[in-house]
Amino acid sequence: MGAYYRSQFLNSTLPGGVLGDVHRAVLHGRAVGDLGRGLRSVAWERASGQAVQALLTVAVLLLLPPPAGSLRLMVAWVAAAVAGVALVVILLRLSPGRLPARIARAVTSDLRGSVLSRRAWLGIVLASTLAVMGHIAVFVVAVRVTGTELPLGRLLPLALVVLLASAVPANIAGWGPREGAAAWAFGAVGLSAAEGVTIAVVYGVLALVATLPGAVMLVAGRGRRRDDADGLTGAQAEPVEGVVHA
Repeated sequence: MGAYYRSQFLNSTLPGGVLGDVHRAVLHGRAVGDLGRGLRSVAWERASGQAVQALLTVAVLLLLPPPAGSLRLMVAWVAAAVAGVALVVILLRLSPGRLPARIARAVTSDLRGSVLSRRAWLGIVLASTLAVMGHIAVFVVAVRVTGTELPLGRLLPLALVVLLASAVPANIAGWGPREGAAAWAFGAVGLSAAEGVTIAVVYGVLALVATLPGAVMLVAGRGRRRDDADGLTGAQAEPVEGVVHA
């Protein structure tokens, strides 16, 4: 839990939106003695969560009246994802050497042994769905704080589209794509683009406040590691009883 809070705080305050996950992956890999496995586990965790989020967004857009043009946006997202997967497959096929083969074996092993296994995928779907619902709840609070009145059936597609855009790892300290998507989505349904940006900003502030325990844990963790290092240095400096020093 502490590692997750730390990663969310770093994701919300550093460019890219993924550096906290990288930090968590490195710490996890060092803890288990396998850096590659730690990096892959966190990467699969984030990828599977965002896949569930994208599927939920598509389902809501198909079931509820969507913002104008949002279906085209989702088609573009799906096409980009398919193109990315196809590019990776082509590179693995064409690149010489043993490294691509090792990567392919690792990906296949991870998919079969964890992500797509019967004992894991249901938990992934449930946990990811609950996380998305939590973000939607914060978005609804942001809407209410700004005084905007929207029925839930109209608000839900907007929230999912904005949240999906905010997952793009091309932001500055969490800001950028979310506000742009909010301006576009709210303007597409006849609302004010400025209103959408305001809601997105309020959501960003609320989300940042929610990650502040991670800052406390980050500082506490550094202090604990510093104390451990000082204790180790002191123990090495103390003479061992019964040993005669020249």
